[in-house]
This record gives sequence, structure tokens and C-alpha cells, in this order.
Amino acid sequence: MAKPKPRTRDADATKSRILAAAKSEFARLGLGGARVDEIAEKARANKRMIYHYFGSKEDLFRVVLEEAYLDIRNAEQGLELDHLPPVEALETLLRFTWQYYLDNPEFITLVNSANLHRGRHLEGSERLQMASRRLVRMVQDILDRGVESGVFRAGIDAVQLNITIAAIGYYYLTNRFTGAILFERDFMEDAALQQRLAFNIDTIMRLVTV
Repeated sequence: MAKPKPRTRDADATKSRILAAAKSEFARLGLGGARVDEIAEKARANKRMIYHYFGSKEDLFRVVLEEAYLDIRNAEQGLELDHLPPVEALETLLRFTWQYYLDNPEFITLVNSANLHRGRHLEGSERLQMASRRLVRMVQDILDRGVESGVFRAGIDAVQLNITIAAIGYYYLTNRFTGAILFERDFMEDAALQQRLAFNIDTIMRLVTV
């Protein structure tokens, strides 16, 4: 089998650096504020290469958003929850989602940017649609197994449950600055984060259990 040509490896490395730099800039400044010059400098590339590989700044933004969503969807599939009892599987997903948000703060700001533009940069992404369907099927399987074993209520909508799981962690973190002022507590203190995770788990389990 022929070895990859050095030029191919160089192109892949350049594209990876551009995507990493673009993710950081778009997360920090949004589509409007991010500058191609700055992305090129951080990627150790030039503007010509960015336009060559990705087209326009909007096209680059589209790829960054798609990859950000696919990263979390692929990581969810890697949990292999079908091997766990339903209660343990759902709790594992809850813990994973919360920790993913904490470990990847850029994901949250990119989601904010995507919604600021009414999601138009994600329209028509078949890869993302397929990944989202896999997530819904995965959660539906957990619910179905829970109903069969008598621990979960019947009739829970997997899409609605996914939205709720995302929301109870997402809202807390996106509003941590205003929340700290309004409720006079440090939302990001270790004890506060653990308390919030415990509350999230308890909330979802009360929602789904018999």
C-alpha cells in the first residue's frame, strides 16, 4: 500500500490548524467579529490558503460549527450506553453532558453564535442530521429498556428529554455571570458545580422514573 504523499499530510495539517484557530476566534468573537487575518496568523497559514480550503469566512464558520456538533455527538456514541442498565446509562449521559460543557466552553459560545444567525449555517448538513438521529435513537433505546424493566415511565419523548438534558446544564453555564450577581453565589466554585450536577441528575431521574 502506497504511503501518503508529504504534500497530502501537509495539507491536512494546515487545514487542522486553520480549523483550530477558527474555532477559537469564532467562539471568542462570533462570525462578525472574527477576522480572517487573525485566524491565518494563529494557524501559521495565510489568507489564500483559508480561502483555498474553505471558501469564504462564512463557509469556514459553517465547517467549524458542524465539526463542533459532530465532536459531541461522536463522543456520546463512544459512551456505549447500550451495555449499561437504563438508569445507569441515563445518569452516565447526564454526567457526560455536564462535563463536556465544562471541558469545552467554546462549544457553548459556538452554539450561541449559531442561534444568533438562526441556525442557517447548519441547514442542509446531512452529517449533522444523521448524528442527531443517532443520539435520539440512543436515548430512545435507554427509555425503552427502562420501560421494559419497569423503572421508567412510558410515553416520554426522546427529543424532549434530550432538549431538557442539554438545557439544564447549558442555561446554568451561559448565565453564570448574571446568576452570580442575582443569586449572590459563585456558580463556578467546585462545590457549586457538584451541587448543580447532583440537582440535574435528580431532576431528570424524577422526570423519567416510575
